[in-house]
Amino acid sequence: MSVLEENPDSPLKKRPPRWSDIWLKKTKPLKHVVFAMQLQSLASKDPKSQTLIPHFANIDRTLLLSDELLLKILSKLPLSQRNPNSLVCKRWLYLQGRLVRSLKILDWNFLVSGRLITRFPNLAHVDLLNGCLFSPRNSGILLTHRMVSMQMRYGNCSNWELLEENLLPVEVVDGGLQALANGCPNLRRLVVINASELGLLTLAEECLILQELELHKCNDNVLRGIAACENLQILKLVGNVDGLYCSLVSDVGLTILAQGCKRLVKLELSGCEGSFDGIKAIGQCCLMLEELTICDHRMEDGWLAALSYCENLKTLRLLSCKRIDLDPGPDEYLGFCPSLERLHLQKCQLRSKKSVRALFRVCEAVREVVVLDCWGLDNDMFTFASVCRRVKFLSLEGCSLLTTDGLEATVLSWLDLETLVVVSCKNIKESDISPALATLFCNLKELRWRPDAKSLLSSSLMGTGMGKKGGKFFKRT
Repeated sequence: MSVLEENPDSPLKKRPPRWSDIWLKKTKPLKHVVFAMQLQSLASKDPKSQTLIPHFANIDRTLLLSDELLLKILSKLPLSQRNPNSLVCKRWLYLQGRLVRSLKILDWNFLVSGRLITRFPNLAHVDLLNGCLFSPRNSGILLTHRMVSMQMRYGNCSNWELLEENLLPVEVVDGGLQALANGCPNLRRLVVINASELGLLTLAEECLILQELELHKCNDNVLRGIAACENLQILKLVGNVDGLYCSLVSDVGLTILAQGCKRLVKLELSGCEGSFDGIKAIGQCCLMLEELTICDHRMEDGWLAALSYCENLKTLRLLSCKRIDLDPGPDEYLGFCPSLERLHLQKCQLRSKKSVRALFRVCEAVREVVVLDCWGLDNDMFTFASVCRRVKFLSLEGCSLLTTDGLEATVLSWLDLETLVVVSCKNIKESDISPALATLFCNLKELRWRPDAKSLLSSSLMGTGMGKKGGKFFKRT
């Protein structure tokens, strides 16, 4: 029997383990740090060892950190430091690529070669619009459109011919979509042009969480592939673009879309055709639709009445529309959108009184009205907005035909009005402000008044309390 077993109280008994030993036992990174510090201590004590043991200052301390920990550290740095950080070493370049979520592709070969997926494995938002265009390098001619920008060899052809000549074939675009779908199953947003039904079907099968899609040069056949994206929530369809390309989206495509994408929340139709039937199908099938944007539409007369089927629609935007609805039909068939809160009109031509009257009647439940740079909105046109009794916010900008009398006749009928914005409306004169309109100004929560460059109302109201009585502040513009 040993001495320790005979005498348990002996001072030579084996000491119990310390808490630091237990803590360091399962902490591998700390062991590396301790080992590196020991190397530094030995190197400082023994000058001869300088040739055998490198100095700790020359050791990359980040090698002691795992990829996951270093990735969390790099993710906390500002976006402006992302590119400089990627130049530190190959490891940092790889880790910075894992942090990239959104990317605009300019070189199609970068996608189909597989380098895109290797370099950026966690992409969620991808824009392929400019990558689908083949443009010669070192060209002195640049074609710029509101959607695309490309270089061209010569300038003696139309924009449409130039785009068709430099646009990648449908088969090539579909191959790129297949490569993207196989490498980015977590893709959430995509922008693409000249894709086919097969390419979008591949995307729908692989990218199950795709939520936002922007499709240019779209037609009815392509919409069959979009209908397979069951979780799609935001969709923008661009059909016909004047001077750039021509593509047809009709009631057939809108009906296919409505039956497939029933979870749509936001929908934008740009340069699309259609009629009452297409909009009705969207309203009946897409019950979650809250925002509808119609840009430069080519719809048949009578489509306005179909908006009443969009029962949960909250925002309606009309952008760059040359006409609204020349023959909306009788009032009893128009109906209205019960949940509508916002009506935005921008760069639209409001020439037809029948169209404007029908539009405001469909939107009579609206609470916010914004009119920006719309041609033709005069006193008679603006009077039709009196049917919207629940308006709380009104913004008028660039309405040069509207006068003070036309503004007063409508806004005095809105008892719930809280905010009024009038900018660049040259025929609205401060000298024509009546006592009733001045009283309304006093009860507003917010007033931004700058109908022309000579407006003196904002300075003359200082100290009078006008614009503050019913609200928090008075803004000067």
